[in-house]
Parts: sequence; structure tokens; C-alpha cells
Amino acid sequence: MHSPRRLAATVFVSLDGVVESPEKWSFPYWNDEIGKFKFEETFASDALLLGRVTYEGFAAAWPSRKDPDGFADRFNTMPKYVASRTLKTLAWNNSHLIEGDLAKAVSKLKRELDGEIVVPASYQLGRTLIEHDLVDELRLVVFPVVLGAGERLFGKTSDKKPMRLVGTQTVDGDVAFLTYERVRDA
Repeated sequence: MHSPRRLAATVFVSLDGVVESPEKWSFPYWNDEIGKFKFEETFASDALLLGRVTYEGFAAAWPSRKDPDGFADRFNTMPKYVASRTLKTLAWNNSHLIEGDLAKAVSKLKRELDGEIVVPASYQLGRTLIEHDLVDELRLVVFPVVLGAGERLFGKTSDKKPMRLVGTQTVDGDVAFLTYERVRDA
């Protein structure tokens, strides 16, 4: 049996903690460095873990895309595990529905899969995974905008969830990449 694999959640977030609909507010700040970050993250990971909303958005957009750097091919062919209580079938290539107890299923994935599992954008799923201590690394891409309204990154938790800052980077002096690691023995 494998030792548990790392699960990393990546979220685009505004300065005031909003994560909802980043396509509506993050694109004005998008640049080559953010693209490079997503490219490297995707090629370094071995599977995606998606919530229903993110899955539906990605599944509508990515299957028809082609690009010279191979990103779309990688995204389309890598294993995708989808947490949903409402979806019954998944049409996007190499997608697998997680059924039953989410925490148990993700724990099993972490034991059985090789390599890193990335949760991109699925903030509701991320909250659940953090609550169940399944997120090993939290990657925040912080955009220099205050939105004032929208779903926030964190909801209520049953207890404190200590994190340790393990990486920082700024892009063009405006966007910050912050990487936090879960502290298990605090």
C-alpha cells in the first residue's frame, strides 16, 4: 500500500476573501506568470479532484480545446475525480464520480493514487476537505481587488486549522501566490 499522497487545493481569491466566480474579476490581472503557475501545477499533478460546479464548467470548456504547449491535452487526459450528489454520469474523458462518504473516498484516493492530487477552484469542496483534515497544502492566488460581496474562502469549521506559510511570490507587484501547509501536530 502507498503512503498517503499530497492533496493541494488551489484557489483564486480577492483581497477580501471572495472566491466566487473568479472568471468575472481575475482575468484583468491574468498574465504569463499566472499562466506559468497553472501550467506547472497541472503538469506536476497526477489527478484532479473537482466539485460539481467546477467540473461542469471545465467539462463544457476544455474537451474541445487544443493548444501548442499541450496544456489542454494534459487537462483533458488526466484522471478527474468528481464530488457530486446530483450528477449520475460524467461525459468528460477520464472522469470518475465519487459516491458515498466523501471523506472516506478522498482518504482512499490519497492512499491509492500515485503523485499529487490538485483541487482547482472548487471552494465548497475545499471547505469540506479542510474540515476533514484532508488538505495538505493550500495555494492561494490573491488578486488585488476588493469585491465587497460574494462567497468567501472559508466558512465555519469545527475547530482551528493551523497552517504554516511555506512559499510566497508576487507577480508584477500586484498578484500574490501564497502557499500554506497544514500543521498536523499543533
